[in-house]
Amino acid sequence: MPVIECDVDEARDRLEEADVTVEPGNTDHERWRASRGSATAIAYDDKVVVQGSDPREIEALLREGGGRAHVYFDGASRGNPGPAAIGWVIVTGDGIVAEGSEEIGRATNNQAEYEALIAALEAARDYSYDDVRIRGDSELIVKQIRGEYDTNNPELREKRVTVHELLSAFDEWSIEHVPREVNDRADELANEALDG
Repeated sequence: MPVIECDVDEARDRLEEADVTVEPGNTDHERWRASRGSATAIAYDDKVVVQGSDPREIEALLREGGGRAHVYFDGASRGNPGPAAIGWVIVTGDGIVAEGSEEIGRATNNQAEYEALIAALEAARDYSYDDVRIRGDSELIVKQIRGEYDTNNPELREKRVTVHELLSAFDEWSIEHVPREVNDRADELANEALDG
């Protein structure tokens, strides 16, 4: 359950500008409430608490946009191809801002890595970051995105194009290969999703 410390009046304005209906709170302690999708934001004096199964969209509206984020991604496949899942984490100076994981069906490890990167970039875009520093433990994916390796597989080539389209939303970006232990949280999330 994300807790966002902020000026709740400014947060309300951001929601209203995004055409989210803001209603009075249900108790004396609640300043206001707003819902989008399956999430509800509840404002108190100096913070907003977001509840629900998918808080990402409304949380992104509540947070001030811009700035730099570190994005970690990982995909996992058991059988290669086999059951697959993804994990991703967005980190700023405030700590972990968002993370996610999900099963993606049957895929190769490289397909899962690309899907994890795509999901992470979509989340970073939704949070309106200007600059993303991407880190993953798949040297192949990192070097394909940088253009150092060719992408011969048509499906991976299509995913690479999608990644570059997403990257165009940011003012600056970089992608770096890191050891698995640096990418441990994204790896853990992908494996937890596989373990169900």
